[in-house]
Amino acid sequence: MTLSIVAIILVIAVAFLAGMEGILDQFQFHQPLVACSLIGLVTGNLEAGVVLGGSLQMIALGWANIGAAVAPDAALAAVASSIILVLGGQGIAGVSTAIAVAIPLAVAGLFLTMIVRTIAVPLVHMMDAAAEEGNIRKIEWLQILGICLQGLRIAIPAAALLFIPAETVKEALNAMPEWLTTGMAIGGGMVVAVGYAMVINMMANREVWPFFIIGFVVAAISQLTLIALGALGIALALIYLSLSERGNSSNGGSKGDPLDDILNDY
Repeated sequence: MTLSIVAIILVIAVAFLAGMEGILDQFQFHQPLVACSLIGLVTGNLEAGVVLGGSLQMIALGWANIGAAVAPDAALAAVASSIILVLGGQGIAGVSTAIAVAIPLAVAGLFLTMIVRTIAVPLVHMMDAAAEEGNIRKIEWLQILGICLQGLRIAIPAAALLFIPAETVKEALNAMPEWLTTGMAIGGGMVVAVGYAMVINMMANREVWPFFIIGFVVAAISQLTLIALGALGIALALIYLSLSERGNSSNGGSKGDPLDDILNDY
């Protein structure tokens, strides 16, 4: 699929926002569901973008920065795999291959993150010097520069992918033998399951297990659409929040967490 100039500019803009949001974490542009959907929207492949984003989101749910351990780069994985999916022109049929390609791209993104953070070290020293001078405006501009570097970390690889001829990408995908594409599809599905299992392992407790069970049972009903499943999920979340509030009120408003009680007072 050949993209227009406007589509290319919009894709690079989404990539830039996704890179910045990986640090800012305000509007969630770096989340695969958002990034893939936006790229699918601006390229006319919304359905495939949403399916890819949803699948990658299930994987990324289990990714988190813990201490010095940095999680794989969800932003680069989402943006790059979306571009490959669009250029390949396979639509939803190419989602499994795009998922399999996204995993090594996410790991490769850690190298780009390391480069950008290394470049940011001198910026921090420049901010310290500006702080000693009392130059607040210089500190602000250096902060903006550091955030823009994070955006370029995703935008530059995205632009490089966009300039690869669509026919080349399509031929490369079509040249893959069936055993490889089938294996990648199976592997991608297993990674999604592992990512969701990691989330359950972190969240599961006696209070939420019933909701997990209800969700798995309802998801097996093929007549329900994704919108219906989403509505049921929201309803179950509201029920859980309502029950939690009633339980807290019956216990005098204390949750057994002094810090949480202090924050609630504010």
